[in-house]
Amino acid sequence: MSIPAEKSPHPARPLPEHVAVIMDGNGRWARSHTLPRQAGHRAGAKAARRIVEACGRRGIRYLTLFAFSSENWRRPRREVGALMKLFLDVLDREVADLHRNDVRLRFVGDRANLSPAIQDRMRASEARTAGNTGLQLFVALSYGGRWDITRAARRLAEAVAAGELAPGDIDEAAVAGQLCLAGVPDPDLLIRTGGESRISNFLLWNLAYAECWFTDRLWPLFDEADLDLALDFFASRQRRFGRVPEEAEEA
Repeated sequence: MSIPAEKSPHPARPLPEHVAVIMDGNGRWARSHTLPRQAGHRAGAKAARRIVEACGRRGIRYLTLFAFSSENWRRPRREVGALMKLFLDVLDREVADLHRNDVRLRFVGDRANLSPAIQDRMRASEARTAGNTGLQLFVALSYGGRWDITRAARRLAEAVAAGELAPGDIDEAAVAGQLCLAGVPDPDLLIRTGGESRISNFLLWNLAYAECWFTDRLWPLFDEADLDLALDFFASRQRRFGRVPEEAEEA
Protein backbone atom coordinates (compact mmCIF):
# COMPACT_ATOMS: atom_id res chain seq x y z
CA MET A 1 0.00 0.00 0.00
CA SER A 2 1.28 3.43 -0.92
CA ILE A 3 -0.41 6.68 0.06
CA PRO A 4 1.69 9.52 -1.36
CA ALA A 5 0.24 13.02 -1.28
CA GLU A 6 -1.40 14.03 -4.51
CA LYS A 7 -2.32 17.38 -5.97
CA SER A 8 -6.09 17.52 -5.91
CA PRO A 9 -7.80 17.93 -9.30
CA HIS A 10 -10.38 20.01 -7.39
CA PRO A 11 -8.24 22.31 -5.21
CA ALA A 12 -11.21 24.38 -4.01
CA ARG A 13 -13.54 21.42 -3.47
CA PRO A 14 -14.64 21.08 0.16
CA LEU A 15 -13.92 17.58 1.41
CA PRO A 16 -15.76 15.56 4.02
CA GLU A 17 -13.76 15.03 7.17
CA HIS A 18 -15.30 11.60 7.70
CA VAL A 19 -16.53 9.21 5.00
CA ALA A 20 -18.53 6.08 5.82
CA VAL A 21 -19.00 3.31 3.25
CA ILE A 22 -21.48 0.44 2.99
CA MET A 23 -19.60 -1.93 0.70
CA ASP A 24 -22.40 -3.77 -1.10
CA GLY A 25 -22.44 -5.93 -4.20
CA ASN A 26 -19.71 -8.53 -3.74
CA GLY A 27 -22.08 -11.47 -4.22
CA ARG A 28 -23.75 -10.03 -7.31
CA TRP A 29 -20.36 -9.24 -8.84
CA ALA A 30 -19.32 -12.86 -8.31
CA ARG A 31 -22.56 -14.16 -9.78
CA SER A 32 -22.15 -11.95 -12.86
CA HIS A 33 -18.74 -13.56 -13.41
CA THR A 34 -20.02 -17.10 -12.68
CA LEU A 35 -17.80 -17.28 -9.63
CA PRO A 36 -18.46 -18.36 -6.03
CA ARG A 37 -19.45 -15.67 -3.54
CA GLN A 38 -16.06 -16.00 -1.83
CA ALA A 39 -14.44 -14.68 -5.01
CA GLY A 40 -16.65 -11.62 -4.76
CA HIS A 41 -15.56 -11.00 -1.18
CA ARG A 42 -11.90 -11.30 -2.20
CA ALA A 43 -12.47 -8.78 -4.98
CA GLY A 44 -14.23 -6.56 -2.46
CA ALA A 45 -11.19 -6.65 -0.19
CA LYS A 46 -9.07 -5.36 -3.08
CA ALA A 47 -11.57 -2.54 -3.64
CA ALA A 48 -11.35 -1.64 0.04
CA ARG A 49 -7.59 -1.31 -0.27
CA ARG A 50 -7.99 0.97 -3.32
CA ILE A 51 -10.37 3.27 -1.47
CA VAL A 52 -8.28 3.40 1.71
CA GLU A 53 -5.34 4.51 -0.41
CA ALA A 54 -7.45 7.01 -2.38
CA CYS A 55 -8.93 8.57 0.76
CA GLY A 56 -5.47 8.88 2.27
CA ARG A 57 -4.19 10.65 -0.83
CA ARG A 58 -7.11 13.05 -0.84
CA GLY A 59 -6.59 14.10 2.76
CA ILE A 60 -9.76 12.59 4.20
CA ARG A 61 -9.23 12.30 7.94
CA TYR A 62 -11.59 9.46 8.90
CA LEU A 63 -12.90 6.48 6.93
CA THR A 64 -15.34 3.89 8.29
CA LEU A 65 -15.98 0.72 6.28
CA PHE A 66 -18.97 -1.52 6.99
CA ALA A 67 -17.38 -4.95 6.63
CA PHE A 68 -19.78 -7.32 8.42
CA SER A 69 -23.07 -6.48 10.08
CA SER A 70 -24.70 -8.06 13.10
CA GLU A 71 -27.34 -9.39 10.69
CA ASN A 72 -24.71 -11.04 8.47
CA TRP A 73 -24.34 -13.80 11.07
CA ARG A 74 -27.60 -15.16 9.59
CA ARG A 75 -25.85 -16.02 6.33
CA PRO A 76 -24.93 -19.64 5.55
CA ARG A 77 -22.28 -20.97 7.92
CA ARG A 78 -19.93 -21.77 5.06
CA GLU A 79 -20.02 -18.19 3.76
CA VAL A 80 -19.53 -16.73 7.23
CA GLY A 81 -16.56 -19.03 7.79
CA ALA A 82 -15.02 -17.97 4.48
CA LEU A 83 -15.52 -14.31 5.37
CA MET A 84 -13.81 -14.75 8.73
CA LYS A 85 -10.87 -16.52 7.09
CA LEU A 86 -10.60 -13.75 4.51
CA PHE A 87 -10.66 -11.20 7.30
CA LEU A 88 -7.73 -12.91 9.01
CA ASP A 89 -5.83 -13.12 5.72
CA VAL A 90 -6.39 -9.42 5.04
CA LEU A 91 -5.16 -8.48 8.50
CA ASP A 92 -2.02 -10.56 8.06
CA ARG A 93 -1.38 -9.05 4.65
CA GLU A 94 -2.30 -5.39 5.10
CA VAL A 95 -1.54 -4.22 8.63
CA ALA A 96 2.19 -3.78 8.06
CA ASP A 97 1.50 -1.56 5.04
CA LEU A 98 -1.13 0.41 6.94
CA HIS A 99 1.39 1.00 9.70
CA ARG A 100 4.11 2.10 7.27
CA ASN A 101 1.70 4.62 5.79
CA ASP A 102 0.77 6.10 9.18
CA VAL A 103 -2.80 4.73 9.08
CA ARG A 104 -4.40 4.03 12.44
CA LEU A 105 -6.67 0.98 12.35
CA ARG A 106 -9.55 0.51 14.77
CA PHE A 107 -12.51 -1.87 14.90
CA VAL A 108 -16.07 -1.17 16.00
CA GLY A 109 -18.71 -3.76 16.75
CA ASP A 110 -19.65 -6.59 19.07
CA ARG A 111 -16.59 -8.80 19.38
CA ALA A 112 -18.30 -11.43 21.53
CA ASN A 113 -19.25 -13.61 18.54
CA LEU A 114 -15.82 -13.44 16.93
CA SER A 115 -13.31 -16.24 17.38
CA PRO A 116 -10.47 -15.75 19.89
CA ALA A 117 -7.99 -15.82 16.99
CA ILE A 118 -9.72 -12.92 15.25
CA GLN A 119 -10.07 -10.96 18.47
CA ASP A 120 -6.36 -11.42 19.22
CA ARG A 121 -5.40 -10.28 15.72
CA MET A 122 -7.67 -7.26 15.98
CA ARG A 123 -6.15 -6.19 19.29
CA ALA A 124 -2.63 -6.66 17.94
CA SER A 125 -3.43 -4.60 14.82
CA GLU A 126 -4.95 -1.80 16.87
CA ALA A 127 -1.97 -1.77 19.22
CA ARG A 128 0.55 -1.76 16.38
CA THR A 129 -1.05 1.26 14.68
CA ALA A 130 -2.21 3.12 17.80
CA GLY A 131 0.40 5.86 17.52
CA ASN A 132 -0.26 6.66 13.86
CA THR A 133 -1.63 10.10 13.05
CA GLY A 134 -2.57 9.80 9.37
CA LEU A 135 -5.85 8.41 8.05
CA GLN A 136 -7.99 7.02 10.87
CA LEU A 137 -9.51 3.81 9.50
CA PHE A 138 -12.44 2.20 11.29
CA VAL A 139 -13.68 -1.23 10.26
CA ALA A 140 -17.19 -2.10 11.44
CA LEU A 141 -17.22 -5.84 12.10
CA SER A 142 -20.17 -7.63 13.72
CA TYR A 143 -21.66 -4.16 14.02
CA GLY A 144 -25.26 -2.97 14.19
CA GLY A 145 -26.51 0.53 14.85
CA ARG A 146 -29.27 -0.64 17.19
CA TRP A 147 -26.75 -2.73 19.13
CA ASP A 148 -24.50 0.33 19.41
CA ILE A 149 -27.27 2.56 20.82
CA THR A 150 -28.58 -0.20 23.11
CA ARG A 151 -25.11 -0.74 24.53
CA ALA A 152 -24.74 2.99 25.15
CA ALA A 153 -28.11 3.09 26.95
CA ARG A 154 -27.13 0.10 29.09
CA ARG A 155 -23.86 1.73 30.10
CA LEU A 156 -25.64 4.93 31.09
CA ALA A 157 -28.25 2.97 33.05
CA GLU A 158 -25.48 1.15 34.90
CA ALA A 159 -23.85 4.49 35.75
CA VAL A 160 -27.16 5.80 37.11
CA ALA A 161 -27.71 2.62 39.15
CA ALA A 162 -24.21 2.97 40.61
CA GLY A 163 -24.89 6.57 41.62
CA GLU A 164 -22.26 7.86 39.23
CA LEU A 165 -24.71 9.74 37.01
CA ALA A 166 -28.04 11.50 37.56
CA PRO A 167 -30.84 10.71 35.06
CA GLY A 168 -31.17 14.41 34.32
CA ASP A 169 -27.56 14.50 33.16
CA ILE A 170 -28.24 12.14 30.27
CA ASP A 171 -28.24 14.25 27.13
CA GLU A 172 -27.14 13.77 23.52
CA ALA A 173 -23.49 14.27 24.43
CA ALA A 174 -23.73 11.60 27.14
CA VAL A 175 -25.22 9.08 24.72
CA ALA A 176 -22.72 9.93 21.98
CA GLY A 177 -19.91 9.46 24.47
CA GLN A 178 -20.84 5.81 24.93
CA LEU A 179 -21.08 4.90 21.24
CA CYS A 180 -18.42 3.03 19.29
CA LEU A 181 -17.32 6.20 17.51
CA ALA A 182 -17.17 8.33 20.67
CA GLY A 183 -14.78 11.22 20.21
CA VAL A 184 -14.79 10.93 16.42
CA PRO A 185 -16.60 13.46 14.19
CA ASP A 186 -19.81 12.07 12.73
CA PRO A 187 -19.59 11.01 9.07
CA ASP A 188 -20.19 13.88 6.68
CA LEU A 189 -20.70 11.58 3.70
CA LEU A 190 -22.20 8.10 3.44
CA ILE A 191 -21.46 6.10 0.30
CA ARG A 192 -23.42 2.95 -0.48
CA THR A 193 -22.62 0.83 -3.51
CA GLY A 194 -24.65 -1.96 -5.09
CA GLY A 195 -27.87 -0.13 -5.96
CA GLU A 196 -29.69 -0.22 -2.63
CA SER A 197 -30.90 3.04 -1.03
CA ARG A 198 -30.97 2.27 2.68
CA ILE A 199 -28.51 2.46 5.57
CA SER A 200 -29.07 -1.12 6.82
CA ASN A 201 -28.62 -0.52 10.55
CA PHE A 202 -25.28 1.22 10.06
CA LEU A 203 -24.24 4.06 12.41
CA LEU A 204 -27.86 5.01 13.07
CA TRP A 205 -26.97 7.76 15.54
CA ASN A 206 -23.91 9.08 13.73
CA LEU A 207 -25.46 9.38 10.27
CA ALA A 208 -28.14 11.85 11.40
CA TYR A 209 -26.81 14.65 9.18
CA ALA A 210 -24.67 12.78 6.69
CA GLU A 211 -25.04 13.46 3.00
CA CYS A 212 -25.97 10.14 1.37
CA TRP A 213 -24.67 9.07 -2.03
CA PHE A 214 -26.05 5.85 -3.51
CA THR A 215 -24.66 4.21 -6.63
CA ASP A 216 -25.49 1.13 -8.67
CA ARG A 217 -21.78 0.39 -8.97
CA LEU A 218 -20.97 -2.97 -7.36
CA TRP A 219 -18.33 -2.69 -4.65
CA PRO A 220 -15.59 -4.76 -6.36
CA LEU A 221 -15.75 -2.31 -9.28
CA PHE A 222 -15.69 0.84 -7.17
CA ASP A 223 -12.59 2.90 -7.87
CA GLU A 224 -11.05 6.35 -7.48
CA ALA A 225 -13.22 7.83 -10.23
CA ASP A 226 -16.34 6.65 -8.39
CA LEU A 227 -15.00 8.09 -5.15
CA ASP A 228 -14.46 11.43 -6.85
CA LEU A 229 -18.06 11.41 -8.09
CA ALA A 230 -19.19 10.96 -4.50
CA LEU A 231 -16.87 13.74 -3.33
CA ASP A 232 -18.18 16.02 -6.08
CA PHE A 233 -21.71 15.28 -4.90
CA PHE A 234 -20.72 16.18 -1.35
CA ALA A 235 -19.11 19.42 -2.50
CA SER A 236 -22.35 20.41 -4.26
CA ARG A 237 -24.45 20.06 -1.12
CA GLN A 238 -25.42 22.91 1.18
CA ARG A 239 -25.20 21.52 4.70
CA ARG A 240 -27.82 23.34 6.79
CA PHE A 241 -28.16 21.20 9.95
CA GLY A 242 -31.71 22.47 10.45
CA ARG A 243 -30.97 26.10 9.61
CA VAL A 244 -32.59 28.02 6.76
CA PRO A 245 -30.36 28.46 3.69
CA GLU A 246 -29.40 32.06 4.50
CA GLU A 247 -28.22 31.08 7.99
CA ALA A 248 -26.25 28.13 6.62
CA GLU A 249 -24.41 30.38 4.17
CA GLU A 250 -23.40 32.71 7.01
CA ALA A 251 -22.23 29.88 9.31
